[in-house]
Amino acid sequence: MRGRLLLRSLLIWLLLLPLVIVTLFPFAVMFVTAVKAPAEVATPSWWPGSFHWANFADMWVATGFGHALWNSLYVSVLAMVGALVVATPAAYAMSRFRFAGQGGFRQFLLVSQMISPIVLVLGLFRLIAALGLVESTTAVGGVYVAFNVAFVVWMLQSYFNAIPPELEEAAWMEGASRWVALRRIFLPLCLPAIAVTAIFTFINAWNEFIVALTMLRSQESYTLPIRLFALVAGRYTIEWHHVMAAVLLATLPVVVVFSWLQRYLIRGMAMGAVK
Repeated sequence: MRGRLLLRSLLIWLLLLPLVIVTLFPFAVMFVTAVKAPAEVATPSWWPGSFHWANFADMWVATGFGHALWNSLYVSVLAMVGALVVATPAAYAMSRFRFAGQGGFRQFLLVSQMISPIVLVLGLFRLIAALGLVESTTAVGGVYVAFNVAFVVWMLQSYFNAIPPELEEAAWMEGASRWVALRRIFLPLCLPAIAVTAIFTFINAWNEFIVALTMLRSQESYTLPIRLFALVAGRYTIEWHHVMAAVLLATLPVVVVFSWLQRYLIRGMAMGAVK
């Protein structure tokens, strides 16, 4: 029995091996290029003659990577927390209450997700400029909150519908108020769903480029996508070892977030699949 299970696991891993190789290949190329000497970057060799770990420190200083990393973390966390604070009560209301125009509101949320930020970026820039908030990372984070609220409401509402309302009704019968039942019964059950939604919201804000490029002009306020774009745009000579080192480090926060919330991600996906 154990041998059959081992053989089955081996066959599954053999089937998954091509997918693993295709997925990890770009990261391997980034790493090898990041630790090459500048003279070796353009050579066709796959393996560096020596590992230049100092490329990461040189890139950090030369490109102002630290400021961009902090700005991206700030706007992404602001977008994630702000969208959850605004959207969670709305999703709860849509899941537990019935009101006039509810169907139209759902359609409005769905249609708003089909609008590209590029369509709105000119109007947003004029609004932000009129308020004197150009170069403000807080304003960019606020825009990200607005863009993600509809997505978060739509995601959380589908998860909230999977939680039986009888659990809250039982708490009410025991004398708990709606707020106590919401805080002690409902929200703990929703943590996996909230974690999944938080991950996607964080990634949406982390990878956003168009709004940040329009609103932010100075290097001190650049987020990581703009900082990485500036390393290759309009340059006569591109230092690819710095570019790859920056791209590799830019992926680490997302990996950390996924690793930290992995158990909630799996539980949230399973919860959303059971209706």
